[in-house]
Amino acid sequence: MATKLFTQEMREATKTIHNMSDALVNIKLGVSISNPEVWAEGLMVFYEIFRALEQAMEDHKDSLIGEFDLPGLRRAEAFEADLAFYFGDHWRQTYEIRPEVAQYLAHLKRLEDENPYLLIAYIYHLYMGLLSGGQLLKSKKDFFKSGKTATQDAGDAVTYFKDVSIASLKKRMKEIANTVAKDLDDETRKQILQEGVQVFKLNNTIIKSVRGVNDIFYKRVGICLAILCIILLLIRFIFF
Repeated sequence: MATKLFTQEMREATKTIHNMSDALVNIKLGVSISNPEVWAEGLMVFYEIFRALEQAMEDHKDSLIGEFDLPGLRRAEAFEADLAFYFGDHWRQTYEIRPEVAQYLAHLKRLEDENPYLLIAYIYHLYMGLLSGGQLLKSKKDFFKSGKTATQDAGDAVTYFKDVSIASLKKRMKEIANTVAKDLDDETRKQILQEGVQVFKLNNTIIKSVRGVNDIFYKRVGICLAILCIILLLIRFIFF
């Protein structure tokens, strides 16, 4: 019987929480994504997380973690470019890390101090999420704007990969995760799988902190309900 790939184990270990996270993103960010302020807020809460992971990959570049630091993958500078677009060139002057993000960063720091290899769960899931789900969110945002294609647009640097294909990055990330896992002991692999669940829990926490999402969400739900009621009344009037 063939041994499961580690990436398959990671997917299975996080299936339930991943589905819950996808639902949250689709319901909250997906519905509200046409509002530039919500998109910018989403960038803001994830900026520090990606920056911390990229610093960890740099600090541990001579270890197995460094294998994940693929050319064209890093996003911190792209986040900064987008944040400057939405909040102005001096955005750092008024920028404060919100408590939910600070707790996330503290958790990453603790893992790095105790066992840096546990950061693999965050590196893999977050970058694969950006390469997949992030592109879907951008497509929704572009649709609401003007039906633009997936070329670079102002404020979209994070989701734009200029010199490398997204498909090739995803393929390499999977290959690296599976190869690296073979060099880790059973206990570390087990802990990475367990930490994968925590990735999505922490992601959900900071997504919930995005300001403006609930107001837009409930407003749109109200509009949809109003339209539905009108349709039902018309049907009742026509057929009854």
